[in-house]
Amino acid sequence: MTDGEGRDDGYAGADHRRGVLRVGDVVQLTDTKGRRNMLVLEAGRSFHTHRGSISHDELLGGPEGVVVKSTAGEEYLVFRPLLADYTVRMSRGAAVVYPKDAAQLLAVADVFPGATVVEAGAGSGALSCWLLRAVGEAGRLYSYEQRADFADIARKNVHRYLGGAPPAWELTVGELTEHLPTHAPGSVDRVVLDMLAPWDCLAAAATALVPGGVLCAYVATTTQLSTVVEALRESGQFDEPAASETMVRGWHVDGLAVRPDHRMVGHTGFLVGARRLAPGVSAPPRKRRPAKGARQGRGTPPTDSVEGGG
Repeated sequence: MTDGEGRDDGYAGADHRRGVLRVGDVVQLTDTKGRRNMLVLEAGRSFHTHRGSISHDELLGGPEGVVVKSTAGEEYLVFRPLLADYTVRMSRGAAVVYPKDAAQLLAVADVFPGATVVEAGAGSGALSCWLLRAVGEAGRLYSYEQRADFADIARKNVHRYLGGAPPAWELTVGELTEHLPTHAPGSVDRVVLDMLAPWDCLAAAATALVPGGVLCAYVATTTQLSTVVEALRESGQFDEPAASETMVRGWHVDGLAVRPDHRMVGHTGFLVGARRLAPGVSAPPRKRRPAKGARQGRGTPPTDSVEGGG
């Protein structure tokens, strides 16, 4: 992707994703082999490949969904990128949340228009884009990122895709545990934790969440998964957490030649979701037979009748 930063001096809202292509728009050029290239339109510039060049001026003022030819005769389809395309190809500092995980996270966390959402960390801004579109202009997204360089990248990526600075978004550089207490108790609908140690933030998240609100953690390893699930159970402030991962496999379809793609997007992370209990309420203990030795090493002897229960 080219280095243009998009229109950061204002906010165009959803309208900038419609109509003719303008300076500052992100476009995606797809060649006849399905290879995709993204660029930010600028007057007087050209897109260069080994198969010739295409002038940005040729695209400006025209619609998307057209075919253009390079100076060497190569044909390219022109579209504004979908958010799923944009997030996997945008500039990045931290690793991005893949579209399959972002989509499932929105479902697990039940993010709705008008919701107040707290996110940590912002990373490269991919998940922030998804959350902002879900909460809409009537909602509010508070994003926290420890690293200033990552925050700068996230800000540029979000502004570039959404056409400016979204009024629903507030990005802060700093530790979530320091800033989350500034939110009034029970004022946050959803808390999304994409960080190394989400269990360190559970107490502050529980205070900020409205009763019935959702906490969703995105973690990469089984060790993190086990730790955050057990911490949620032990906190006594959430219902039984649910853990999952999402795998996506494409299919090759050409007439009667129908088969799975040779490659797939497998494991990228785990999602853990849990709902905030009302203050002073304890969830009834879960009654199920745990695996033999499941609690060994945690200071809790195995039991045949009751497991967990915050």
